Amino acid sequence: MRIWMIAAVTGIMAYAGFVAFKGPDNNGDKEKLILKAVLTMMQQVHFKNPPLDDNFSHRLYDTYMDRLDGMKRFLIMEDLDLLDDYQDSLDDQIRNEDLKFFEISYKLINNSIEKTRKWYPELLSRPFDFTIKDSIETDGEKRSYAKDDAELKEFWRSYLKYETLTRLSDKIKEQETATEVPEGGKKSIAELEADARKDVLEVFDEWYERMDKVRRSDRFEMYVNSITNVYDPHSDYFNPKEKEDFDINMSGRLEGIGARLQMDGDFTKVVAVIPGGPAWKQKELEVDDKIFKVQQETETEPVDVTGWLVDEVVTLVRGPKGTKVSLTVRKTDGSVREITILRDEVILDEGFAKSAILELEGEVGNVGYITLPKFYADFENPNGRSCAEDVEIEVKKLMQANVKGIILDLRNNSGGSLNDVVQMTGLFIEDGPIVQVKGRDAAPYVLKDKDEKVVYTGPLVVMVNTQSASASEILAAAIQDYGRGVIVGSRSTFGKGTVQRFFDLDKTISGFDEFKPLGDVKITLQKFYRVNGGSTQLKGVTPDINLPDNQQYIDSGEKEMEYPMEWTEIAPVQFGQDIVDLHKMDQLKAKSDARIKASPQFSKVITNALRIKDIRNESVVPLQLDEFRALDIAREEESKEFKKSFGKIDKLKTENLAIDLQSIQVDSSKVGRNEAWLETMGKDIYLEETLLIMKDLMSFNHKS
Repeated sequence: MRIWMIAAVTGIMAYAGFVAFKGPDNNGDKEKLILKAVLTMMQQVHFKNPPLDDNFSHRLYDTYMDRLDGMKRFLIMEDLDLLDDYQDSLDDQIRNEDLKFFEISYKLINNSIEKTRKWYPELLSRPFDFTIKDSIETDGEKRSYAKDDAELKEFWRSYLKYETLTRLSDKIKEQETATEVPEGGKKSIAELEADARKDVLEVFDEWYERMDKVRRSDRFEMYVNSITNVYDPHSDYFNPKEKEDFDINMSGRLEGIGARLQMDGDFTKVVAVIPGGPAWKQKELEVDDKIFKVQQETETEPVDVTGWLVDEVVTLVRGPKGTKVSLTVRKTDGSVREITILRDEVILDEGFAKSAILELEGEVGNVGYITLPKFYADFENPNGRSCAEDVEIEVKKLMQANVKGIILDLRNNSGGSLNDVVQMTGLFIEDGPIVQVKGRDAAPYVLKDKDEKVVYTGPLVVMVNTQSASASEILAAAIQDYGRGVIVGSRSTFGKGTVQRFFDLDKTISGFDEFKPLGDVKITLQKFYRVNGGSTQLKGVTPDINLPDNQQYIDSGEKEMEYPMEWTEIAPVQFGQDIVDLHKMDQLKAKSDARIKASPQFSKVITNALRIKDIRNESVVPLQLDEFRALDIAREEESKEFKKSFGKIDKLKTENLAIDLQSIQVDSSKVGRNEAWLETMGKDIYLEETLLIMKDLMSFNHKS
C-alpha cells in the first residue's frame, strides 16, 4: 500500500458516496458549503473525532479569539461581551451551518481596525517623553482586553511609544558608532526621536494598507482552521491556491515563468528569477521589475493588476507549459516594457537533497555528507522527483568517492512523504518493518522495506534537532531501533507522530458547481508507531548523543501546540539487522560528552540557552530611554559575545563532489548559493562534533 505522510502529507482517497447538503441560503453563500463539507469530512475520518459539545465550543472560541486579536490591540470588553455569549453554542452553530458568530466577529474586527487607524497618526504627531517611568507588557496572553476605548487608546500610546523607542535606540547607537560626522552635524536626541516617530508612522501606514487587503475569505478560512485545529494542530483547510502552493513545495516543480513575486505597495515586484526557468533563459525579466499588467495569449486585452494581492497575480502568471503570458513591467530606470514569456516546467532545486565531502584535518577525512531539507515527493506525477531516489543517488555518488562514512542531516526537516521514508530507510538495512500505522478503528499495519538489497553498509550518523519532525522522526527512530546508525542532536525531535491526508472537497459534494473549487481539507486520520511499539507523538526521538543547542532548556515542539494528540503505544514487531554492531555506544557517548564539556563553543551554547530561557520569561519592557538602552546594550553584548565563538572552523574542510561541479557552475546565482552553503557548513560546530563521533564510530565492528 502506498501511503503519504506530511509534516504535512498529501493524497486523495476514494469516497464511498457524496455527502448530502441543503442548498445555501443565498446565491453567494459559498462559506456555508465549505463549513459543512469540512465538518462532515472531519467527523467521518479524523483519528480522534472529539464530540461536538460545549467543551469543543469553548476550545474553538479560545482558538479563534487568539487568532483574531491575540495581542489585544483592537477589541475591547464591550466587543467581548457580544462574542462571549457564543462560547457555549459554537458547536451548535457549526453543526447547523450558522455563521452568526463569525459575522459578528468579522464586523467587530473591521470596525476596530478602522477605529485604531485614526489613532496612530495622532499619537505619533507629538514627541514621547522617555524620561518618565513607564513600561509595556509585550505578551498578549498576560494582558487583559481593554475595558473601553480610552484604555485601548492608552495601550496604543504605549505600543507606539515602544515601537518608537526601539528605533530611537538604534539611531542613537548608529550615531555613536559612526566613523564620520554626517553632513549637518550630529542630531540631537529630540531630532532622532522625531525621525524615529516618522519611521514608525511609515511602518504603520504600510501595515494598515496590508490589512486593507485582508479579504473576508481570509478571515473565514481562519475561522474554519480554528475549527479543524480543535481536532488537532495538523488538520487544516486549504483554499485552492494554498493547496497548489503546497503541492509545488512538496514536488519542487511548477509550470510557469520561474520568478518569485512579492507585494511592493500597490505593485507586484519580482524578487528572484529562478535559474534554469523560462524567465531566466529569456533574460528580459529582472529582479525589482514591477508588474502592473498581465495578459494571456488567448486574451485581447491585458488585466491591470495594480493593487491586487500577490497570490491573485501569481494565479494569472502561472499557467500550463507551452502557453504564453505577457507582463507589462516598470523597470528600475522608470521605463515600461512588455515581456512575453513561454511558460515551462520550473524546478525549485533549493529543497532537494545534496551532498558534499567533509574533512576534519588531523582527525578524520573523506566523510560523505547529505542534507535533506524535506521528504519531498511529486504526488501528482509518477515520474516526478522523489527524495528517496535522490538520496540513493547521492549515497552512490559518495560511495564512488570511497567515503569512509556518511552523515545524513535531517535538522529542520519538517517531514513529508511516508512512502519515501520507508524506501530511504531501506537503503541502510536488508529488509524488515520500518513503521507501524494505525487508524482510529483499525488494527495497525506495518510498512516494510521488502528489498533485501542494502545500498550502503558503512558507518552512518543521522543529525536531528527540535525541528526535525514527522517523516524525519520515523527515519531516525527506525535507524535507532535497528541499531543501524547513531542519532545525534537536540534533547529530542519535534514529536509529531500523526499522519494526514488531503481530501478534495469538490469530490465530497454533488452539484453546486457554481461554488467550486471549494479547496481541500488536510485531516489527521492515523498515528504512526516505531517498530518497538512506542510512538514519537509528543515525546519525539531522543538522540543517542545529545548536542546542546539554544533550546536545551525550553519546551518546544508538538507538546507546546494547542490540542495535540496524546502519546500512546502498541505492540512491537520483530525486527533486526546484520550489518553493523553498535556495541560500544556507551563509550561513543562518553567520548562525545567529554568533548562537549571541554568545548568553549558548547559552553557558550549552554550559557546562551539559559539566557534564552530567562529572556522568554521577561515580557515587561521599560519605556525609559536610559533603562531600555542599558538593557538593550547588555543583551546585544551578550549576543555579540555568543556569536564571536562561531566563526570559521579552521580544521573543517568542505568541498563539492567533482561530479556536481558542472551543474553548479551553470549559473552565477547557483555558484553563490553553493559557496554560501559550503561556508555555513565550515562554521558548524555540530558538524564538527558529528565528524568526531563518526571518527569514533569507524572503529566499530562492521560485519560487511
